[in-house]
Amino acid sequence: MELEVLVKQFQDKNHAAFETLYGMYSKSIHGVVYNIVKDTAIADELMQDVFIKAWHKADTYSSKKGRFFTWILNIARNAAIDKTRSKAFKQSKQNLNTDYFVDIIASHDNLDNSTDAIGIKNFVTQLGEKCKAVIELLYFKGFTQKEASEELQMPIGTIKTRNRNCIQQLRDMVL
Repeated sequence: MELEVLVKQFQDKNHAAFETLYGMYSKSIHGVVYNIVKDTAIADELMQDVFIKAWHKADTYSSKKGRFFTWILNIARNAAIDKTRSKAFKQSKQNLNTDYFVDIIASHDNLDNSTDAIGIKNFVTQLGEKCKAVIELLYFKGFTQKEASEELQMPIGTIKTRNRNCIQQLRDMVL
């Protein structure tokens, strides 16, 4: 079935379309959310919340503004970042075991395999080093532009410009 038809059915509240899109994108969404929250149970919960939110706000999606996957990915990324900024999340991480920190150190230099369900890793690795660093921080690790600016020691304007240019390079590769 063509994606445009599937998305239209999703917007019309077709349950079969919901299940199909969930099957298509749930692994990718889960991987991105997990890279941000670093907790499988929270990532599971957020992923389901994301699809429910998308279901309720399906009428706000417009193919003129971008691809459906990008739209739902932004919902997921924002939900994960909101979760990490919540007071409850911060309090739950105060007494972490060492496994949490080992995972952070191990995954700091590479993209997690679970985010590669749609094959985006192949495209990201074709980008220049500067683009890879910005994309990884902003989209796979959940950094804000300000945090990425501090991490990469670049002005925030440079981060914004580089992000826009790198995303355009990815679009050109994929489309």
